[in-house]
Amino acid sequence: MRRGHVLVVDDSPTGRHAACLLLERSGYQVTVAVDGEEALEKIANAPPPVVVLDIVLPKMNGYQVLRHLKSSDSTRGIKVILVSSKSQESDRFWGLKQGADDYIAKPYLDATLLAAVARQL
Repeated sequence: MRRGHVLVVDDSPTGRHAACLLLERSGYQVTVAVDGEEALEKIANAPPPVVVLDIVLPKMNGYQVLRHLKSSDSTRGIKVILVSSKSQESDRFWGLKQGADDYIAKPYLDATLLAAVARQL
């Protein structure tokens, strides 16, 4: 049974693979992007309800992608979970202030990511 569609955006092959495997095994349909520009292209073609978005990305960072999504009427409703190795409370505050719906610090527990995705669907 499919639980929903999630776009995972991460330039790290290891991080991307781990998140995708976890989400797919939990019943989610997963698509991937390796940078911010590819993420925006995939969202334009098939908008997912949830994006798991790394902050440090080539070409266009996660904050830029987030601001782009939240500034457009057609993508404002997409839920964005920022994922970052920055784990200070100020980093979380900044991410949420930019418009993120949730913020997870790396490394995270599998249950933490699954709970965040489930909350947004």
